[in-house]
Amino acid sequence: MAVWTLLFAAPLLSLYVRTMTDPHVMFNWTVVFIIWKKFAIYLVLFLIHNYLLAPLLVNKRKRALFFSVTTCIIILFAVYQCNSRPNHPKFKKPATEQIDDMPPFHDALPPMDDFKPNHHGPEFKHNRPPAIIGEHDIIAVVLLILMFGMNLGIKFYVRSREDQKKMMRLEKENLIQQLEYLKYQLNPHFLMNTLNNIHALIDIDSAKAQEAVIQLSKILRYVLYDSNKSQVLMSQELDFMDSYVRLMRMRYTDKLHFSVKEPDSATSLYVAPLLFISFVENAFKHGVSYQQDSFINIEWRCITNDEGNQRLLWTCRNSKHPKQQDTGMPSQGGVGMINIRQRLNLIYGNDYTLNIHETADTYEVELNIPLNNKKAE
Repeated sequence: MAVWTLLFAAPLLSLYVRTMTDPHVMFNWTVVFIIWKKFAIYLVLFLIHNYLLAPLLVNKRKRALFFSVTTCIIILFAVYQCNSRPNHPKFKKPATEQIDDMPPFHDALPPMDDFKPNHHGPEFKHNRPPAIIGEHDIIAVVLLILMFGMNLGIKFYVRSREDQKKMMRLEKENLIQQLEYLKYQLNPHFLMNTLNNIHALIDIDSAKAQEAVIQLSKILRYVLYDSNKSQVLMSQELDFMDSYVRLMRMRYTDKLHFSVKEPDSATSLYVAPLLFISFVENAFKHGVSYQQDSFINIEWRCITNDEGNQRLLWTCRNSKHPKQQDTGMPSQGGVGMINIRQRLNLIYGNDYTLNIHETADTYEVELNIPLNNKKAE
C-alpha cells in the first residue's frame, strides 16, 4: 500500500513544485481529482486481483476460473476506457452547439493550399471520425495487464518463500516427531510387555513366538529407518500397522473384536509416515476392556475427488466403556491430538480434514488426506 500512497501523492507534489517554481501556475484541485479518478480505477482492480483473483491461482490452483475472470475484467476495463475518452463520439457536441461554437467564417477557412487538387480528392482531416481504440486506451490496458502480472509474480515469490520456511519447519518438526514416536515405540512398557509375551510363547507356541519376534523387528526397522522420510509408500504404512496390531492383540483376550479393511488398490501411492499410529494406540488404550466385549474397526479407503485427485479416507472406530467416561474420553484427544493436528497442518496445510465423532458407546476418528503419485524429494 505504500506504493499506492506515493502514487496518489505524486500529483499533489508535482503541482506544488510547479506552483512554487512558476508564479503563473495556480494549484488546481480539479486536475488532481481527475488524476486520482484514473488511479482509483486501477486501485480497485488491483484490490480485486490481489485479494480475490490471485489466490485462486496461487493457493487453490483454479487456473480456468482465474484466467476466465481476469480476461473478463480486462475486457470490461478496455470497453470502459474506450467509452470514457473525451474525443469519443458520445462526448461530441450536437450539431447546433458545434455551429454556435464555430469561429467566424473567414477565420474558419483553411489555407488555400488545402484546396489544391490531387489524385485522391480534397482531404478534410477535421472530418475524420475518431478511432474506436486510441493509443492511450492500448497503453492503459497494457498497464493493467502489467500490474496484474507484477502482482502475480510477487504472490508466487512470497508463496515460494513461505513454502521454503514451511519445509524447514516441517523437517525440524519431523525430527522432533520421529524422536517422540521412537520413544513411544521403544518405551519400557511396550518392550517389556512384548518381550514378556514372546517369552511366554516360547514354551507354549514356539512358532507364534518366532512370528512375534519377526513383527517386533519389522516395527523397529520401520521406526528407525523408513519413517525418517517425508513420505513412504502406503503399503509400507499398512505393513507397519499390521505388525503393530498383531503384537498388541497378543495382550488381549477373545473379548476384543478387531477388523481392518484395507484398500483394494492405490497402495503404491505415498503418504506421510506414522500419521495413524497415535489413533490406533488410543483405540487400544482407551477403547479395550479385559472384562467386557470391545471392538476396534479400521478402514482404509482410496477415493477420487471431483478434480480427479486420489485421496485417502481413513477411519478408526472403537468402543467406549464406563470407566473411560469417568476419566474423560477427551484424553484420546488431549496433548497427543494437538500434536497430530500441528503435524497435519505442516504437511498438508488446509488440504485435509480430521473429524472426531463421539457417542456414549463409541469413539470414531475420520481422517481425509491427499495421496501423492510421486515420492517427495
